[in-house]
Amino acid sequence: MTQHAPLSSRITQINGGGSDGWDHFRRARAMKESGAPVIELTIGEHDIRTAAPILQDMHRAAKAGHTGYADIPGIPILRETVARRMAENTGVPTTPDNILITPGGQFGLFAAHLAACDEGDRALYIDPYYATYPGTIRSVGAVPVPVQAKPEFGFQPQIRDLEAAVEGARSLMINSPNNPTGAVYSPATMDGIAGLCQAHDLWLISDEVYDTQVWDGEHITPRALPGMLERTLVVGSLSKSHAMTGSRIGWVCGPEPVIACLEDLTTHSTYGLPGYIQEAAVFALNQGPAFEADIADPFKRRRQITMELLAGQNAVKASPSQGAMYALLDIRATGLSGEDYAARLLDDELIAVMPGESFGAAAAGHVRVAFTIEDAVFRDAMTRLLAHAGALST
Repeated sequence: MTQHAPLSSRITQINGGGSDGWDHFRRARAMKESGAPVIELTIGEHDIRTAAPILQDMHRAAKAGHTGYADIPGIPILRETVARRMAENTGVPTTPDNILITPGGQFGLFAAHLAACDEGDRALYIDPYYATYPGTIRSVGAVPVPVQAKPEFGFQPQIRDLEAAVEGARSLMINSPNNPTGAVYSPATMDGIAGLCQAHDLWLISDEVYDTQVWDGEHITPRALPGMLERTLVVGSLSKSHAMTGSRIGWVCGPEPVIACLEDLTTHSTYGLPGYIQEAAVFALNQGPAFEADIADPFKRRRQITMELLAGQNAVKASPSQGAMYALLDIRATGLSGEDYAARLLDDELIAVMPGESFGAAAAGHVRVAFTIEDAVFRDAMTRLLAHAGALST
């Protein structure tokens, strides 16, 4: 057999020579596909599908013939709609020239880092983190540098820890509301981050895909802070706010010259995305805040269920679940790591959660629970999880 030519180190080292963090999820999914009645509390996938009127509008647009190449930076009406929504929600003047439409928020994160970092640059991100963050940074040739946000501070990043890691960095990525912790960064945290970025001439990449899911506190976009408009790239998406995960509609919002360069990137990579999906995105955004609140409401209810159940026991502790569709549970009283406890829970109770270690060192000894199944089933699963952890902790 002829050996293929060597692959680039960039493509073979996306995961840094280790796991991508999804091994436990794959094991649980394989068990479910083999017929085991596994309850999945793993990924941030809504238990409802995309609303029928949005799909009907997508069908209308496709039948109308909008199936060819669409404008590379996004169709004008969608860029206008996203810009208007951002201006209304944040108070920051935003124009279509500040918006690039991307195939999902994940490509937006990739594009933002490609704009901010040259090969070999240090790119900071907060640990705990969404599992793709370090691989995204490696994919653009930059060096991922995690900075821990510790449980004893409610997973709010501390500026002194960022200062200790900032030397030689070109960018910092944050995510508030945060996946996996549910933390919503406080005004003091955001002001400190803004000051750090200005003092060290950093690009700030702000992943704001959970901006419609805030249960306690206030979502603050760093674009609105003094001195940050010209050094912030915001990544957004309809995946979480409108239950459109499979439609792959996201955006990057930033200074006009950056967006113009990212349009060049799009031309040489994805070449845009389907016009009929973009038209459906316009329809979805025009449903307004009440529609977004309806999409978020099940997660708010299940967060409340979680808090009520946690109050009735003392084996498991929760970080402040202030936003997003998750709770990060401290199971260290069991004497197990997050990975070992998740494996025991899956084997003993057929309940699948994500080990905290999948999201970084700061989440070790925790498991992440997603609020993504029907209320009654969720309540039963959480009750069983807490009883299981309690038995191990006695």
